[in-house]
Amino acid sequence: MTEPSGELFWSVPGDHPALPGHFPGRPIVPGVVLLDWAVRGVCRALGQPEAPCRIVACKFLSPAGPGERLRTAWRRAADGSARFEIGAEQDNARIVATGKLAWPAPEALSR
Repeated sequence: MTEPSGELFWSVPGDHPALPGHFPGRPIVPGVVLLDWAVRGVCRALGQPEAPCRIVACKFLSPAGPGERLRTAWRRAADGSARFEIGAEQDNARIVATGKLAWPAPEALSR
């Protein structure tokens, strides 16, 4: 059986409030903003709540600029977790970030 997977396309607008000062002259999107947008998108696509989603792993590999079109690809694993990869759409060889998300088992939430 193939695990569910998908992809989302998005960009952080140049007027996002996290951009000023990060960095003057060559702004880049802060990692926390990239992660926030990816987590929200993957959670929505999987029908999972954003809370109590856990970020099990995350690695930032290259910067993303404001307005740059990004692609988040995700794949659900048999254990219920989801791995994701954020890449620059214009340059598919450039990976911006990778990570893994997990949600507690439903019985753990009822305790």
